[in-house]
Amino acid sequence: MATIKDVAALAGISYTTVSHVVNKTRPVSEEVRVKVEAAIKSLDYVPSAVARSLKAKTTATIGLLVPNSLNPYFAELARGIEDYCERNGYCVILCNSDDNPDKQRSYLRVLLEKRIDGLIVASAGGDAVLAEGLAGVRTPMVIVDRGLDGVNADLVRIDHEYGAYLATRHLLELGHRDIATIGGPADTSVAQMRLAGYCRALREAGVEVPSERMLESDFTSTGGYSAAAILLEKNPPSAIFAGNDMIGIGVLRAAAERNIRVPTELSVIGFDDIQMSRYVYPALTTVGQSILQLGEMAAEVLLRRIATPGLATDQRIVTPSIVLRESTAPLAGVFSEFR
Repeated sequence: MATIKDVAALAGISYTTVSHVVNKTRPVSEEVRVKVEAAIKSLDYVPSAVARSLKAKTTATIGLLVPNSLNPYFAELARGIEDYCERNGYCVILCNSDDNPDKQRSYLRVLLEKRIDGLIVASAGGDAVLAEGLAGVRTPMVIVDRGLDGVNADLVRIDHEYGAYLATRHLLELGHRDIATIGGPADTSVAQMRLAGYCRALREAGVEVPSERMLESDFTSTGGYSAAAILLEKNPPSAIFAGNDMIGIGVLRAAAERNIRVPTELSVIGFDDIQMSRYVYPALTTVGQSILQLGEMAAEVLLRRIATPGLATDQRIVTPSIVLRESTAPLAGVFSEFR
C-alpha cells in the first residue's frame, strides 16, 4: 500500500507539501497541486483517516450501540440515524450487542478507543450494567428509548406510557373489557412504562384485570407466540395489547394456528409501527411514530451536541398515535358506551 512518502517521491516534492494538499491545511501552487493529484492517482494512494483525525481532532464518526440488529425496530432506527449522519458528513459504526452485557461493554470500549465524535445508545435489556459503563463517558452522547440512572446525556424517546394508554383505550372504545397484555421483560423500563399505561386505561374504565391476563415475554415474535399460546389455550380474551409489534406478530401466528379469527374473534394491537406490521395478515393495528424520524431526531440532537458542547441536556419525548389497520374491530354484538 502506497504511503504519503511514496507520493512525495513520485511528485518530486516534500511529504509535508503532499500533506498540505491532501488536508488543505496550506495553500500551494496549481502546478504542485496537479503533480500531487497525479501521483495520488497513479499510486492509488488512500490518505490515513487516523493521521487526519489526529491533526483535525475529529474523526467524523458516530458510534451506534444497539441490543439486537435483527429486531426491525432497531434496524429502522439505525437507518434513520445513518441517513441523517451521512447527509451531514459523518459515518456511523454500528455495534450489535446481542443483549449480552459483556459484548455491550466490549463494544463500548472499542468505540471509545476509536475516538468517535459522538455516541448513540439504544438498549432493550437490563440497564444497570450499561449505565455503569456509560457513567464516566465524556464523549457527546444521546440515549434512545429511555433514560439511564446516573448517566447525564441527551434523551430521545417515545412516550411509552401514553402510547400503551392509547392502545388500551382504543380496545376499550371498541367494547372490549377482557383485554390481556403480553409485555416485554419486567426488568426493563420500557416494559414497565407500557404496562403502566395499559393499567391506567383499564382503571379509568373501571375494568379489573386478573394477573393471569398480564404475561411477561421478551420483545420478539417467538416470545409473543409462546405467551399467546398460553392465553388462547383456555378461555381466551377478546383482545390483546402486545408490548411491541414483534410480540403482536407472534400473537397473530398463535391465533391463526388455533383458527381464532382476527379481528372478528380476537382484536390485537401492537406498539412501535415497524414496517413489517403493515404487511402481516391481517395488517397490525399499532401505536407509534415514524422510527426513521426518531433516528434522525437522535442524530440531529447528537450533532448539535458535538457542535455546541455546553448546551443544557435535551430531552425530546415524542407523542405516539394510533395507526389503525385491520387487526382490531368492535367486540361482536356489543355497543361500547366508553368515551
